[in-house]
Amino acid sequence: MGDVLSSLNPMQRQAVLHGEGPLLIFAGAGSGKTRTLAHRVAHLIGARDVAPSRILAVTFTNKAAGELRERVQRLIGSGDAPWVSTFHAACVRILRREIGSLGFSASFAIYDDQDSERLLKECLRELDIAEQTLTPRAAAAVIDAAKNRGISVATFDRSTPAGERAARVYTLYQEKLRRANALDFGDLLLWTVLLFREHPAVLGRYQDRFQHILVDEYQDTNRVQYQLTNVLAARHRNLCVVGDDDQSIYRWRGAEIGNILDFERDYPDAVVIRLEQNYRSTGIILEAAGAVVAQNARRKGKALWTDNPRGEPITVAQVDDDLEEARYVAAEIGRLVRQGHRLRDIAVFYRTNAQSRGFEEALVRHRLPYVIIGGVKFFARAEVKDVLAYLRLLVNPADSLAARRIINVPARGIGTTTVERIAAFEEDAGGFLAACRLALARDALKSVAAERVRGFVELLDGFGRALDTEPYPQLAARIVADTGYATLLREDPSEVARDRIQNIEELLNGMQQHATGGGTLQDYLEQVALVTDVDSYDGQADRVTLMTLHAAKGLEFPVVFMTAMEEGLFPHARVDEEDIEEERRLCYVGMTRAMQQLYLTHARRRRVFGDVHANQRSRFLDEVPRTLVREIGNPARRWELARRQTELFAAHADASSREVRVEYDTEDGLRVGTRVRHATFGVGLVQQLEGSGDGRKATVLFQSVGRKKLVLKFAGLQPA
Repeated sequence: MGDVLSSLNPMQRQAVLHGEGPLLIFAGAGSGKTRTLAHRVAHLIGARDVAPSRILAVTFTNKAAGELRERVQRLIGSGDAPWVSTFHAACVRILRREIGSLGFSASFAIYDDQDSERLLKECLRELDIAEQTLTPRAAAAVIDAAKNRGISVATFDRSTPAGERAARVYTLYQEKLRRANALDFGDLLLWTVLLFREHPAVLGRYQDRFQHILVDEYQDTNRVQYQLTNVLAARHRNLCVVGDDDQSIYRWRGAEIGNILDFERDYPDAVVIRLEQNYRSTGIILEAAGAVVAQNARRKGKALWTDNPRGEPITVAQVDDDLEEARYVAAEIGRLVRQGHRLRDIAVFYRTNAQSRGFEEALVRHRLPYVIIGGVKFFARAEVKDVLAYLRLLVNPADSLAARRIINVPARGIGTTTVERIAAFEEDAGGFLAACRLALARDALKSVAAERVRGFVELLDGFGRALDTEPYPQLAARIVADTGYATLLREDPSEVARDRIQNIEELLNGMQQHATGGGTLQDYLEQVALVTDVDSYDGQADRVTLMTLHAAKGLEFPVVFMTAMEEGLFPHARVDEEDIEEERRLCYVGMTRAMQQLYLTHARRRRVFGDVHANQRSRFLDEVPRTLVREIGNPARRWELARRQTELFAAHADASSREVRVEYDTEDGLRVGTRVRHATFGVGLVQQLEGSGDGRKATVLFQSVGRKKLVLKFAGLQPA
């Protein structure tokens, strides 16, 4: 046990040595929580003689689960390993064994977001709900939010017209999933909770089995994950949760920060340990990030500290516009590389995926290789989903979505009319593929169409016979060849077709690697269904990383650029004051990804959907102590020039012949050139006054956001 404990600091060691009962570990950013979790699991096995099979450790990403699994394996050596997986993968493992109790087959398919939206489009069409009223994406969001809160069709709120409409969609959607023997991501968790609720004997077996349960990133758990964790731990009460309320950034997908903040209420006898030594960032970065998140009211206090060097000041760069911002970031990356940094040391963060384009173009101009995390997922590409749909249908013939996708891919002359005629038999037959057979048996199709559908069914039957005798990577390659998919792409001379061929080749190579490791086709389909954006990140590839702030969680880089630090972008315009604390936590997460150098950039003007917006700098910038930053650009000089221009304008206003007549206000003392303060925009200079009464307006040049035209009645301007 010396090896397990010797590398730990005192608080980590205390967490590892904790015995029976609930344990809450507040693990600050970069404080070694994965090390602590891995060493605790190893200690339970090596020193407390807990069988590995009686330990369940869950986290949120495949990357985090893989890292934890590898660390545990290195510590315990050979032999049985504990369950270490994501929440979703753990639920899949349980459901493969137990879902028969809920009326599904163990070969159920897992639908990704694209599949769900496609199925919901069918539901909306059948229910005659116009997409202008409810889009498939919006319906998916409503249903997913319900599932995250543990709300089934039976308990869905129907008290409003919108609720009643959504409930009808939810009901039909679940019926179609059941007929297809399929579950979506939300179902994996919800059905597991329902399984345990409706079948106490099944629950009892898993409660007995899991003597110790460890949950990583507990601050990101939603209601269903909270219920699942607590019900499994109810018998032994050895629940260890690790998290950081300051890094709770997924409220938009159902995460409830109260789960970690209220843990001591749920478990009054819980031992609470704080990991506050940071091993990642410089002292300045840590102090700056701490000052920002300290503005939040709803948090547990922490005092992170580090033995790392104090480090360089944080660079705050103001630029004229978004194009200059991209040029500045690319040029600075070039300079850093010339100084000896590797490209993979550097990451560029932004609030939304749409903001990546300018940085991509600038990096291309500077000939700097990059990779985007969170773009089009590999397994979401059309050609990849086409090949996988054939395999999904072989494993689960009830998967109607897969059957509909490939019945005419590649094109075999089966049109929409034929598909609709087949669909009429779908409910009686129990799936679309079975409906094809039934339609043929009843001579319901015209001769040409019948011949084509019969050819499709026979092709699948041939692949199905090979499923038990042929390794699935070879079968997948034969599907690509025998369906004519490969020929179709090779005869297309376009670059797009070449890319699609390469993607299929990459898919087949991945299958071969998986099969070589002993994985089955069902294992493979399950794995790719649960893949996340971050799983594609390759820390060894020497490329600049572009990614959203949300995707950056769990990663670290020597150099980080946080861009578009402006009101309306970050914090985002769509969040209300109640959500500002989550936006601030997101800022904290971004800042604490940086190990050595941190850049915060903001632009005075930015093009958004073709319009130019003047944005105030983010409030988060002003929460960083000035002593910790160095300013790039000269906002003070720009402001002085603007002020002088306004004063000249005011002095010569009477003699000018401008289109807009400038007036002096005799009621509240406002006049052109008056210095005023606005609650949101700060200090500004009045440039123009027009109109009268309730419609009276002032054009004000603000230091932070440029010119704004305000209705005086509502502006609340005060002398400055």
